[in-house]
Amino acid sequence: MTVRLTQYAHGGGCACKIPPGELEQMVRGLADTTPAGDDLLVGLDTGDDAAVVRIENGRALVLTTDFFTPVVDDPYDWGRIAAANALSDVYAMGGQPVVAVNLLGWPRETLPFDLAAEVLRGGMSVASEAGCYLAGGHSIDDPEPKYGLAVTGIADPDKLLRNDNGKPGQPLTLTKPLGIGVLNSRHKATGEVFPEAIAAMTQLNRDAARAAVHAGIRCATDVTGFGLLGHLFKLANASGTTAIVDSTAVPYLEPARAALRDGYVSGGTRRNLQWVSPHTDLSAVSEDEALLLADAQTSGGLLLAGELPGMPVIGELVPRGSHAIVVR
Repeated sequence: MTVRLTQYAHGGGCACKIPPGELEQMVRGLADTTPAGDDLLVGLDTGDDAAVVRIENGRALVLTTDFFTPVVDDPYDWGRIAAANALSDVYAMGGQPVVAVNLLGWPRETLPFDLAAEVLRGGMSVASEAGCYLAGGHSIDDPEPKYGLAVTGIADPDKLLRNDNGKPGQPLTLTKPLGIGVLNSRHKATGEVFPEAIAAMTQLNRDAARAAVHAGIRCATDVTGFGLLGHLFKLANASGTTAIVDSTAVPYLEPARAALRDGYVSGGTRRNLQWVSPHTDLSAVSEDEALLLADAQTSGGLLLAGELPGMPVIGELVPRGSHAIVVR
């Protein structure tokens, strides 16, 4: 019997994140309770992708965790996707992952453990590709399957990619196409498999991050559950700028528009658009185009304030105006 893992979860991948507006309310004020000190380089203040702490010998630790419910039915691919997504937070800070531990929730009386073993094997495969040790972890008996990693990496504290370091005049580069969210929604509903979506989600952001650091770029984030508009809103807000987006330059996976046309839009995507709409001028695009720009990605690419050769430039940062984002 074929087991469809996506049918054992209410959501899937990064689309099952707590909505960004609710999350902001939840963590409001927590920054005031953290110990003071100059060595915490990145904390809660701007909602960046990972925490960064300065250590000795001119290095910094980068720490993050990420886990989610099944985004695809194949357990090995789900493990690969979840691991690549968790490692991405370290790359989004300009770091290199060093060691990770597994986080696994499993319905032990519902799903066989050989499927869980395949999930873990997928995570190990991607960690190995990244040159990151994967050792041990923690598991619980959970009604919904969940998997991810807690990751520790290292970075040069003077070369961090931060979401609050954007400057007017910088171009905006996106390193992976959008459309993963609508394709994952279609997969969950129909069982159709989209190899291009799996390839995008399992692609490490390592090379793009290294190229960005080498090019002198110092502002970035990765595009995951809050969609391009949501993560760009956080970057523009943190940097005190307005982001101009050229909607015609944004790349998409080929089947994405058909999935949107057929109605495969997650609740997470609609909540993303609702959250950013008061801060975004969307008058130049249709609602469908806005939904794609807010599409909840899983293991998406890097969004960089700077240009990388061969990567699409989708807009620019300008001095702060009446909106955080203007879509043209």
